[in-house]
Amino acid sequence: MTLGIKPRGITLNKNEGYLEITWSDDKVCQYPLSELREACPCVECRGGHERMGRQYDPDDILTLTPKRSYTIKTVDLVGNYALMPTWDDGHHTGIYTWDYLRRLCPKTEEE
Repeated sequence: MTLGIKPRGITLNKNEGYLEITWSDDKVCQYPLSELREACPCVECRGGHERMGRQYDPDDILTLTPKRSYTIKTVDLVGNYALMPTWDDGHHTGIYTWDYLRRLCPKTEEE
């Protein structure tokens, strides 16, 4: 990721089930909520401290198989570096950094 790239706009579309981020370099990413929940980076979802780190990040968020359909109840900014959603299953400990979200951006047909 290029240093300094941050969100310019963040939209949660609960009706259609996605989070959209427009980045400062004009790239637009739409993250399906259920797959984003499956990609939660917290220690509980990762299966322990030994499974933390980039090597355990999903290669392609769209290949994840959600256990069910998820929605976000609320989403909070964490400092100036991340989002922390509260999911409809009550989970709220995942901190999605800008870097992590950018790497999770679903690939488009042009890429």
